[in-house]
Amino acid sequence: MPGPFVHNIDPIIFTIFGVHVWWYGLSFTLGFLNAHVFLRRNRNNIGLTLSQVYDLTIFLALGILIGGRGVIVFNNEWAFYREFPSLIPAIWVGGFASHGLILGGAIGVTLFCLIYRIPFRPIFDVLAIAAAIILGFGRIGNFLDGQIHGSLTDLPWGVQFPNVEGFRHPVVLYDGLKNFLLVPLLVWLRSFDLPPGRLAAMFVILYSGFRIPIDLLREYPITTWGLPTGQTLNGIMLTFGVIFLLVNIYRSRRGRSFEPSEPVVCDVKKSVFRPLAFAALCILPLVIPSDATRDIPDSYGKRHEGLKHSWMYPPIANDLKRTDESPKGR
Repeated sequence: MPGPFVHNIDPIIFTIFGVHVWWYGLSFTLGFLNAHVFLRRNRNNIGLTLSQVYDLTIFLALGILIGGRGVIVFNNEWAFYREFPSLIPAIWVGGFASHGLILGGAIGVTLFCLIYRIPFRPIFDVLAIAAAIILGFGRIGNFLDGQIHGSLTDLPWGVQFPNVEGFRHPVVLYDGLKNFLLVPLLVWLRSFDLPPGRLAAMFVILYSGFRIPIDLLREYPITTWGLPTGQTLNGIMLTFGVIFLLVNIYRSRRGRSFEPSEPVVCDVKKSVFRPLAFAALCILPLVIPSDATRDIPDSYGKRHEGLKHSWMYPPIANDLKRTDESPKGR
């Protein structure tokens, strides 16, 4: 950005049969595809069949969507959703939290490992790099969406975001750059032949630790335990990361290690259901706008001509303001 930038980017890619496809939602789709490709390329190293790769990415995608949605609904915006519970599954009005995406994805992977009785530490190590890429894509989607902004700044790369006064720190670009820079760092750490689980623990520490100073520049409208909600979740995540690392170091010193499985051959029988289910989970997020629940025509009508209230986009602007001043913290 050569100078102060006025954000007027259309957040919608295209519309088909009255359904809008959003840049923010596309970031989820690209992330899921990246994770699937990454697992396919590394499946022999962690002893997975092709069918299990599909199952794992399905568990991962479901966990990400449910976790990201759950944190927004039940933590950030419960004042609104307890009055309008029918909108809880309405992902097309927005509402996903990045910390919830990580938590949900981790739970999904853990459930997969428990069901298939597969050691989870090597799986999490492989997915650590993919997770950094997914979260990087997500931040690009946030910026195109234009609904997360930082504090006022006079720096030459300040951005005039929609619906807010003054030029602001583009904090989501800072965080997105941080996420993408974690990829080569994690690849370099992996070259040291670390004990299973060590790379995943390092990802949790690095992601949350480097996000804390970035979030100091972000304006959070809601708080949790006396701190901006994101910072509280950063602190919790960092604490768990340190605990995981210490446990991993202790286990490795005690000689407890994971013996990798023998490489497996691609499944002979092909299942139509798994690719179709995964394809559906890649298509579904395309309707997701924003990181928080919004009155879509009210929030984006100036940047996309033709946005109107409908069954899909109800007029909820006044209800959001009435129920806790439209909380948007993520």
